Amino acid sequence: MSSVALELSDVKKSYGQKAAINRLSFAVRPGECFGLLGPNGAGKSTIARMILGMVRPDAGKITVLGEPVPARARLARMRIGVVPQFDNLEPEFTVRENLLVFGRYFGMSERKIKAVAPELLDFARLEGKADARVRELSGGMKRRLTLARALINDPDLLVMDEPTTGLDPHARHLIWERLRVLLARGKTILLATHFMEEAERLCDRLCVLEYGRKIAEGEPHILIEREIGCDVVEIYGGDPQELCALIRPHARRVEISGETLFCYAPHPDQVSAKLHGRPGLRLLQRPPNLEDVFLRLTGREMEDA
Repeated sequence: MSSVALELSDVKKSYGQKAAINRLSFAVRPGECFGLLGPNGAGKSTIARMILGMVRPDAGKITVLGEPVPARARLARMRIGVVPQFDNLEPEFTVRENLLVFGRYFGMSERKIKAVAPELLDFARLEGKADARVRELSGGMKRRLTLARALINDPDLLVMDEPTTGLDPHARHLIWERLRVLLARGKTILLATHFMEEAERLCDRLCVLEYGRKIAEGEPHILIEREIGCDVVEIYGGDPQELCALIRPHARRVEISGETLFCYAPHPDQVSAKLHGRPGLRLLQRPPNLEDVFLRLTGREMEDA
């Protein structure tokens, strides 16, 4: 087995004068979940489309499951499952019929599709909805069906573009649980997301993107420790500039984002003591996370991008 399932080397892509992907390189090992983390417009969807051979890079090299892309993208796609950002299911077809139609795209016989469909429906927890029309399903059920459909060809690589966008917390956690099962089975996952918790929970490694360029890469906990390395105190209320001057001697770093003050402090109790008794303030002490990493590297919160 190759040591690399997917590799991008010095890839560039522009639309007019705008650089969508800027000299991007990374490699994904077989059996790992590799995350592309960034705000809308960071280039995540463009990367997914280039990997599938739908968009041709302007420069650089892409290899997917040993095949050069886009030159042999068709062969690579036969071993890839795709969960797009937006569901493109057939709303008037039943759940079972959606699997049947999609399986035919891979040259599968009706007999073969019907043989694997029960296992896929069970995996997606849709075994009781096989004859329901897609338009009758909840948003979470549709996403699980899209995941089941992506597995119809037993792919080696799953390319997932914002798979839990728009889902409620319960549905999101159910999708995460299903993805962990796939990873345990040895599947390789490329996960494009802007959800910090999703990346921290699922990804073995990730690439943090901004405007199509890589600003950090590594295991989530290592990135957090390397870039932050201490607790965070979020401070709401008051004059951020005034508070910043007050607490700076007790902080490793202070960031102002909107009306929120982020204080990165090895000894957060000292910060709390300094602000104790000041009216109108609300403090939240927490461990650092990937959003802090993004703020540290770019000076802005992910959701503001």
